[in-house]
Amino acid sequence: MFDILVYLYETYYRPDACPDTAVLAKKLSAVGFEDDEISEALDWLTVLADTTNELDKLPEPDALASKGFRVYAAREIAALGTPAMGFLHFLESAGLINSQQREIVIERAVAIHDSPVPLDKLKVIVLMMLWSQGKEPDMLMFDELLLSDEESEPRLLH
Repeated sequence: MFDILVYLYETYYRPDACPDTAVLAKKLSAVGFEDDEISEALDWLTVLADTTNELDKLPEPDALASKGFRVYAAREIAALGTPAMGFLHFLESAGLINSQQREIVIERAVAIHDSPVPLDKLKVIVLMMLWSQGKEPDMLMFDELLLSDEESEPRLLH
C-alpha cells in the first residue's frame, strides 16, 4: 500500500489532480500494482480525504490549536510505538504540523494495522496527510520525511 501512496505523491502534484477512483485503480493496475494493494490504498485515501474535508469545515486551526499535552491511549501506544510518537512530537513542537493534523496522522497510522508503525511508514502518512490538504512540506520537513534512516548520518543529541 505504501508504494502506491508514494507513487501517487510523486505522480500527482495535488489530490485534485488525481482521476476518479475507477480510473485511478485502472492506472495503478496498469503500472503493475496488485488489486488488493490498490483497493487497500484507495480505501485508506478515501477515509483520509473524508477526514480532511471534515477538517475544512472546522474553524481556523489557530482557534482550535491545542496547547496541552497529548496523552496517548494504550491502543495508540501499541500501534504507534515510541519512535513514531517521538517523531510526531518533534513535528508538532517544531510547528510543522498542528494538533488537528497530528490527530489525523494518528488515526490513519492506527488504521494500517502494523504495530508498531515503522518510522518510514509514519513519514509517508504525514506526507500524504499534507498532500491531502494541498500543503507542501517546507524543505526541512521534506528532507526529514523523505530521507531514510539508512541514508542519513547518525544524529547527535547535543
